Amino acid sequence: MVLFFAYFFALPAFLPTPLLGAQDASSYTPKFAGDPARSDSEAAALAYMRVVIRAQHHFNKQYGHYAETLAELVHTGTFTKRMVNPDRGDYHVSFKGKKDSFVLSMTPNTLDAQHRSFFANEDGKIHADEEKPADEKSPVVK
Repeated sequence: MVLFFAYFFALPAFLPTPLLGAQDASSYTPKFAGDPARSDSEAAALAYMRVVIRAQHHFNKQYGHYAETLAELVHTGTFTKRMVNPDRGDYHVSFKGKKDSFVLSMTPNTLDAQHRSFFANEDGKIHADEEKPADEKSPVVK
């Protein structure tokens, strides 16, 4: 009986555990009502995109044109110097700005159901795709 007790309670220590940072869609806790993210990584990517979009619109209102680089957005709204770095955890940022437009893309290191790619431009709508890099034709994130 003692042997059974020791074996039964020691067994969980030998079972495989999920990788640290691994997350499936069912374990994600939405950050706010209507949160479209499927993982913490997506939530961070979408939050970053919202900050860039707001900063660009604020910059355009203030200077009459969009910023051509992320560095120009520093101290515009909540955009900080650290946010210029294109490596954002599980995502990589691509930004192309012109005086009359901009394109912002976030591509995950691994494209899957919990790490979709994202796209936005000056219209402020964020598009997502889980099969390929997102573009203006990808579905809009609700």
